[in-house]
Amino acid sequence: MTGSNQRTRLRAMEPEDLDLLYRIENDVELWDVGTTSVPYSRYVLHDFLASSSGDIYTDKQLRLVVENEDAEVVGLLDLCHFDPKHLRSEVGMVIERPWRQKGYGLEALQQCIAYARRTLHLHQLYAVVSSDNEAALRLFAAAGFKSSACLSEWLFDGDGYRDAVVMQRTL
Repeated sequence: MTGSNQRTRLRAMEPEDLDLLYRIENDVELWDVGTTSVPYSRYVLHDFLASSSGDIYTDKQLRLVVENEDAEVVGLLDLCHFDPKHLRSEVGMVIERPWRQKGYGLEALQQCIAYARRTLHLHQLYAVVSSDNEAALRLFAAAGFKSSACLSEWLFDGDGYRDAVVMQRTL
């Protein structure tokens, strides 16, 4: 899914994306912002790819690959904690280091918003962002998300707790 003037494209995960998934899921620097606390094996990630239906209603999540205009993979975008009753989903994204600060994250997030509104008919997207992740807070704000709550001492980084900000966007 891509817009006419976009440099990025969101696509479904393929078996060939196993190395990307392995690299991102096992990046310990990212563990502080998620719920991962142990490494994932290639076997477990292979099974995840093989068993995923690609249907957000079945899996309650949707993982998409972010590609640039040259079909190079620049990151992953997730819709997770999908709630079909209240028509909302959490959104999370990882843009790999070489591709950060180049606009790919914002374009991918804008495409995700359009897809969530037009295809999934969601009412709301939200993100839980570490209060000290200024780049992510700016990114979500640029995409029209508003800060709606502070979750005190929500994220543990191994040394201490940090606050998280709930960013919401009504579609």
